[in-house]
Amino acid sequence: MSESVITVRNLTKIYRVSLKGQGFLEGFKRIFKREYKDIVAVNGISFDISKGEIVGFLGPNGAGKTTTLKMLTGLIYPTSGYVRVLGFKPFERKKEFLKKITLVMGQKQQLIWDLPPMDTFEINAAIYEIPEKVFRKRVYELSEMLSITHILKQPVRKLSLGERMKAELVAALIHSPEILFLDEPTIGLDVNAQVSIREFLREYNSKYKATIILTSHYMADIEALCDRVIVIHKGSLIFDGELYDLLEKVAPYKEIHVELKRPVNMDLLRSIGEVADIDGLEVKFIMSRESIYENIQRILKTLPVEDFSITDPPIESVISKVFLNPEV
Repeated sequence: MSESVITVRNLTKIYRVSLKGQGFLEGFKRIFKREYKDIVAVNGISFDISKGEIVGFLGPNGAGKTTTLKMLTGLIYPTSGYVRVLGFKPFERKKEFLKKITLVMGQKQQLIWDLPPMDTFEINAAIYEIPEKVFRKRVYELSEMLSITHILKQPVRKLSLGERMKAELVAALIHSPEILFLDEPTIGLDVNAQVSIREFLREYNSKYKATIILTSHYMADIEALCDRVIVIHKGSLIFDGELYDLLEKVAPYKEIHVELKRPVNMDLLRSIGEVADIDGLEVKFIMSRESIYENIQRILKTLPVEDFSITDPPIESVISKVFLNPEV
């Protein structure tokens, strides 16, 4: 088994918030006698992550994903539980620990708006005490991988959103961290920029053997990068395993897309199996995984088939089903 770089046991975070009174009188009373309510953001989750893994961390808004990432990076102190990242207690925020990790949040930036990215890179190099020669080599390698060497001296405000995100990644990786915590790194980017970021992360993981923990609402990110996913719902861990094990468990069926040579009777289509959609001469069937072979034979014998393909259901629909029914 690979070396574990993150160990989490029964990690819990509870926020205590004061209740607001209803109306003026109740509000006035609460000034002198406050009442509180405990909100469980993360509820006793446990997992291990090995060196070099790319793990997708999934869950709806408010599930506890970002809170967990903040505890793993030491930004938030856990209420209870055990957590070690590269052998360190994250919340101690030791200098040696901070040099080995990075946290990138797609909705927050560290680049200085009116200055070129290179200025931020130089500031980070000073903070992380990176020798000049190592720094220049690192910037060149990362910029080449991301195809942004031409924008390093342009003011950040003149860059596109995709270029800014790529520069953010360079800034976050200047110190060669062993673990990357990425919170929605492709949010708001166009399709081409998303693909570019995914390709970079895959190449970076392969080249430097870095461990990557990724949260994203874009299932294409997860599907392209992550073999393993951890699903969290209402603060609790409800699935930890291979992405396609989740598909097998939650969606024990496949989609058969058939292109017909000519129109056929609807009753004939229904006699073959469940018809999910019809668009002109294109028909989509839903079939159980166990019966795929016999159903394909029946389709080929019964229908005037021009072409056909077999696919898994869209991952978005599978994950949505998990969130709606976390007991599956």
